[in-house]
Amino acid sequence: MISILFVCLGNICRSPLAEAALRATAPSHWTIDSAGTGNWHVGKPPDPRSIEVAAANGVDIQRYKARQVQRADFERFDHIIAMDRQNLADLQQFARPGQAAKLHLFLDFVSGREGQSVNDPYYGDAADFDVCWAEVSAGALAIVSGISS
Repeated sequence: MISILFVCLGNICRSPLAEAALRATAPSHWTIDSAGTGNWHVGKPPDPRSIEVAAANGVDIQRYKARQVQRADFERFDHIIAMDRQNLADLQQFARPGQAAKLHLFLDFVSGREGQSVNDPYYGDAADFDVCWAEVSAGALAIVSGISS
């Protein structure tokens, strides 16, 4: 069984979209979730633009609720995947020696995108959310082939 947690800043744009894209791609027995490093959106649904772009791509995320990453996540998940370099740095500060989870940068799974961050669409428009969906969809395919091989 493989378990993956996606992490962005507020858990209302990039990480729920990554969760949705991977749920649509990965084997059904994988455990997939998302969280944010910040706490200001806890309990709230994804950004309406995230809901729209996911729906346009055949995925319903209306019932997702934002949550903040917890220390227990570092033992619960095999892989914690940050959407950008700052999220990764925050997770590295929060991590403890000997934790179970391996930390990754999301686009490191995509050939030619290593070291790059998923574009944050929050301050953008619908086109920015389309770009984000394309990035997380490509990443989801790469994660399935990279982790399960």
